[in-house]
Amino acid sequence: MKGDYQDLVDEISALLGAPATLENRDFRLIAFGAHDSDDDLAMDPVRTRSILTRQSTAAVRSWFEGFGIARATGPVRIPAAPDAGVFRGRICLPVRYRGIVQGYVWLLDQEPGPDAESLAAAMEVAQRIGLLLAEEARAGADLSREFLAVLTAGRGWHQDMAVAALRVALGPGAEGPHAAVCVSPWSGEAPTSVPGAAAVCVAPWRGAGEQESHPSGGGPAGQSLAVLIRLRGADPLAPALTAISRLMPRTAGGTAHGGGPAGGRAAAPGSATGVTAGVSDPVRALTELPAAWQQATAAARAAAAGPRLGPVAQWSAIGPYRMLASVAEEALDDPVARALRGPANPELARTAEVFLDCAGQAGRAAAALGIHRQTLYYRLSRVEQLTGLDLDEGEDRLLLHMALKAARLHG
Repeated sequence: MKGDYQDLVDEISALLGAPATLENRDFRLIAFGAHDSDDDLAMDPVRTRSILTRQSTAAVRSWFEGFGIARATGPVRIPAAPDAGVFRGRICLPVRYRGIVQGYVWLLDQEPGPDAESLAAAMEVAQRIGLLLAEEARAGADLSREFLAVLTAGRGWHQDMAVAALRVALGPGAEGPHAAVCVSPWSGEAPTSVPGAAAVCVAPWRGAGEQESHPSGGGPAGQSLAVLIRLRGADPLAPALTAISRLMPRTAGGTAHGGGPAGGRAAAPGSATGVTAGVSDPVRALTELPAAWQQATAAARAAAAGPRLGPVAQWSAIGPYRMLASVAEEALDDPVARALRGPANPELARTAEVFLDCAGQAGRAAAALGIHRQTLYYRLSRVEQLTGLDLDEGEDRLLLHMALKAARLHG
């Protein structure tokens, strides 16, 4: 399919005598023509960023859409705007299928510019691109449905049928290793495309502290984005991590699901937004996807519970949360954690957790907490009084540590 797009873009470039680029309606790059110009203005910042990162910023998208390209049925000329990083004017050819915009072909405008006959021929090619994009969107919708069915079918013959349907929908792509990715919580619909993804869907999500459904009984408490990444190459998880970084919300001038305005300095993806992501271990068989999805959701929850893990966590690196997430879906309401997490003891739970995270080394724990060692000892004695545990006993330490981690995991 990608080769078909490239051939059609090259055909438009030849018709109009200028290199063309093709983006989908979300302004994600699909294909681009080669540049052989010595003119530095031919690669302005907007065009360079689009090619290098395979997407445009929200600010650039908004600026171009202000010229009515989403409603246009013919070529649209857009003037240069150096302040916005657009040093050369553009010609936009809307790519439509049955009246619905599927994407855009972009060319750098030049004098005297293409004639009407060449533009008409280029628009005919754009219509062929529109058909391909529409067919791909339909196939993506089918994949989304089958992928979601595998994640939610449960065990037994329902799952067997869902896996068989997904295998057919993926075709040759069903073979080989995959990883599951969970981005949560997720608002809105699934993106039309994710780099490196074999399938994408929106799945039910129950975050920390949430009930199975809304109090009114109106369905799941939230939703997450599920991404099936096809793994290949020497660093197979790299595509998954790259895809996640583009999906995570950003702060400090950024926007959710796609980055901030050009020139704005964004904070780490997901930071201060409450959105986290988890990546499963690789699996080789589609029958293993439900287990991989459990790993991905557990890693996303662990990233939310332990800031040092996040905002993106791999299941293989979440430590005790691997076991805690699989032991029980419901919060483990252990009286040990309950005794420490009340409003009257705001520092005791944190003190105990840091002490145990530091393997019971008082000096390290006091330094991490920024308190005197004697203060640490006093707080630990209070912990023992409230819980009835003896922190000199290994099993009591294990119980307290697991109870505190479980309470954090479940909010």
